[in-house]
Amino acid sequence: MSEPVIGQRIRRVEDRPLLTGRGRFAADIDHPGQLHMRIVRSAVAHGHVRAIDAVAAKRLPGVVTVWTGTDVADVPPISFRMMRISGLEPFRQPILAQGIVRYVGEPIAVVFADDPYVAEDAEDLVTADIEPLAPYLDPTLEPPPFAPGLVAEAAVVRKEYGDLAAAFGGGARVLELGLAIARQSGVPIETRGALAHIDSSGVLRFEGAAKVPHQNQRALATMLGLALDRIHLHEGHVGGGFGIRGEIYPEDVLVCLGALRLNRPIKWIEDRREHLIAANQSRGQRHRVRVAFDERGFIRGLDAEFWVEQGGYIRSHGVTVIDLTAAMMPGPYVIPAFRAIGHVRLTNKTPAGTYRAPGRFEGSFVRERAIDAIAAALKLDPIEVRRVNLIGPERMPFKRGLDTLGTEIVYDSGNYPAFMDKALATFRLPDLKRSLAERRASGEMVGLGLGFFVEKSGLGPSDKVKMSLTPDGTIEVVCGSASLGQGIDTVLSQIAAEKLNVPIAAFRVRHGQTDLIDEGLGAYASRVTVMTGSAVSLAAPALAKKICAAAAPLLQRRPDELALVDGRIGQADNPAGPDITLAELARTLAAPLEVEARFESSHMSYPYGLHAAVVRIDAETGAVAIERFFVAYDVGRAVNPTLVEGQLVGGAAQGIGGALYEAFVWDDAGQPLAASFVDYLVPTALEIPPIETLVLEDAPSPINPLGVKGAGEGGISAAGAAIASAVDDALGNPGAITRLPIRPDDVRRHLRGR
Repeated sequence: MSEPVIGQRIRRVEDRPLLTGRGRFAADIDHPGQLHMRIVRSAVAHGHVRAIDAVAAKRLPGVVTVWTGTDVADVPPISFRMMRISGLEPFRQPILAQGIVRYVGEPIAVVFADDPYVAEDAEDLVTADIEPLAPYLDPTLEPPPFAPGLVAEAAVVRKEYGDLAAAFGGGARVLELGLAIARQSGVPIETRGALAHIDSSGVLRFEGAAKVPHQNQRALATMLGLALDRIHLHEGHVGGGFGIRGEIYPEDVLVCLGALRLNRPIKWIEDRREHLIAANQSRGQRHRVRVAFDERGFIRGLDAEFWVEQGGYIRSHGVTVIDLTAAMMPGPYVIPAFRAIGHVRLTNKTPAGTYRAPGRFEGSFVRERAIDAIAAALKLDPIEVRRVNLIGPERMPFKRGLDTLGTEIVYDSGNYPAFMDKALATFRLPDLKRSLAERRASGEMVGLGLGFFVEKSGLGPSDKVKMSLTPDGTIEVVCGSASLGQGIDTVLSQIAAEKLNVPIAAFRVRHGQTDLIDEGLGAYASRVTVMTGSAVSLAAPALAKKICAAAAPLLQRRPDELALVDGRIGQADNPAGPDITLAELARTLAAPLEVEARFESSHMSYPYGLHAAVVRIDAETGAVAIERFFVAYDVGRAVNPTLVEGQLVGGAAQGIGGALYEAFVWDDAGQPLAASFVDYLVPTALEIPPIETLVLEDAPSPINPLGVKGAGEGGISAAGAAIASAVDDALGNPGAITRLPIRPDDVRRHLRGR
């Protein structure tokens, strides 16, 4: 092909089934003879389970059985997928409560019935005698006992470098801030669901997997005592991920255990209330921050201590969110001395996990609030304070002096000052400031806020792909990644098409199927384009070599005389000479041509960006409306700019939700008060303005063959920080906003104080 494929705005190749109603989500999958599973959940936040009475439920016609904790006591608690710290095993979650409940929504029994409505009726007939205990809800209070010999502080994560004592001495100016981010969650359109069955060969098959199928395959095999080849996970279509999917939940294990013990297919689909009280939540952090700086606004040292509402158990993500919060907090700034101490405290709330840009949304809010506070204290322009602190391009690659997710943080490439200049020029900053000043002079409450951030992407250590020429002439790419809607079929096809010089229509990408490839790390940490895409770029030349070798006898040429051109094999130096199509070649082969390739990386890549928000405040109601929202992002190299922009827009919408609307709350007894969309406020199209994007490719990554960096989380990372800054500006009260989300009553309180 004469035109490049990488970098083109090619339409997504995976959307036809979704647009024509042929999508296969978990709820769409059925098997003959299936039973429906329903979870009985604790209505008490903390208490001893004295007894569970399931007699009436078992007598209900259509109910096959009901299990309680004693029936599954032989199954070990759920272990960790990302284990970076020892000593967490006592805090793992059992699949059904074992004598004690630790949050409202915890599974205490499970019903299996012939009909989903019968299963739900049976759930209502199961009664639990639970002796209430005082709930622990505020992680900043002294942690109570968790179990004999354990307190509810499961771990303390500490990250530091430099000389803090020197940074805070020698005449430095010092500010202190108290900041908080409420609990939130990804709340995808599709709730969780799964179907497990035993096939004719005795293999347990789990349908409805997502995100990390190979890792979950190993975890389930271990818990259920199965050989790895006796269980396979199958990804279907997914209605959004955002951190919700991919962890091992109690329901996943129970579905599989039911299929094994009852020898019938087991189907479970979560309802929305269950989702809002039982699926992973995230954020929920409270920070106390000290920052030392000089008269230019240059940060000499940053010292942060924070407390995390972990919830009733530590789930399979381990302490990933806390680790990322601490490690990524310095962001794009030099900050020569730094310390972060994160307290992981088990509270009587829904267990926490990851949510899009875990730790970076929180850390960016803290860091950028500190920058704005410095600017206010010195009466300097916040943009200039940021500029003074930015890491210069001459220092790239920049060793941060920290590690996260098991890798040393080394910013691989970037020119932060030039990037900021480009972003602000695109945003037409002088004109915007002039317009806002005129509006304020006429009585409007409007403001502008910024947030700069560094993201991480491309977590290793490796990714493997298989690529083959199949009998029908299609080139199949099989990988261990998974699709959560991010468009990986399109991206991997574009990379393969360019590297092979074959039209994109010739490719079929298969992912998320553990019986097609023996390993895979899945889709998280914005890693697929970087890791899987790089593996595809290595596999393609190897397959081209095999294709030319197979075609050489047919074309009576040496393999090195042949090349692929627009999907045909012919003479490299004679386009008019004899050639053969891939389909014609495939029909001559005794077996498909197949290659494998692996890309390995010991470091992540670090994209970066800037968010800007323009807000308007209604002085009477305190409501905040976002008039403009802008995301600038350097992705290194955009395989498909439209998909990158889509990721940024979607992330920004979630960031706006987290900044202004979304929060889980509980009463003093630990009862959730946001268990429906009436109370957990997700923004709609009415609240989200058109998102403006600027995608730059000025800093390709030097650590992968494509130069790419991840795009999945850059739309949300600093959204809360930028909106908080804009609300401060509109209020004319620097430092007013210290917690997210920003509610109208918070704004009214500041207005009364003013």
